[in-house]
Amino acid sequence: MLPPLEEIGRRRRLLALSQKELAKLSGVSQSMIAKIESGRISPSYLKTKAIFDTLENLERRNEMKARDISHAKVIGIEVQDPVAKGVRIMRETGFSQLPVFNGNQIVGSLTEKGILQRLMSSPRPDDISKQPVEKIMEEAFPIVGEETPVSVISALLQYEPAVLVTKLGHVRGIITKADLLKMVGT
Repeated sequence: MLPPLEEIGRRRRLLALSQKELAKLSGVSQSMIAKIESGRISPSYLKTKAIFDTLENLERRNEMKARDISHAKVIGIEVQDPVAKGVRIMRETGFSQLPVFNGNQIVGSLTEKGILQRLMSSPRPDDISKQPVEKIMEEAFPIVGEETPVSVISALLQYEPAVLVTKLGHVRGIITKADLLKMVGT
């Protein structure tokens, strides 16, 4: 389903495009753009879709990417390390989640929430700290490429505590909800 036609003018102005520039990029006439924006015509579905596709592509091109906001230094933990080491790293760094690695491969995640849930349900909480991380780790964080738009990352972070950023299969960074909040001040 396409957005309302009224969005065309608003989005065009946000992109600092003239009607003529939008018309040329989307393959329609400038007079058609003017008539649509003034509400004088209702274009065909194909013309409307072409205009909105052009606007969306331009918006994506201008949007910040994963590489722009990710932390290059990824602090993680190895799958065989004891849970106590993960807790110590979290305390020292202030992070509430860590990616879990098996060598260079991402295999899971360790989160404060997961550790606390395990502690609360265990008859012997002291034993948890000695267990290897692999015994209590959760699913790995989602992985995105460096060119992934921030809007996609924002959607992922509604359901996940962090997103890993990779380039050619190598982890290059990590993004958390706190990183998105930093964008508000910029």
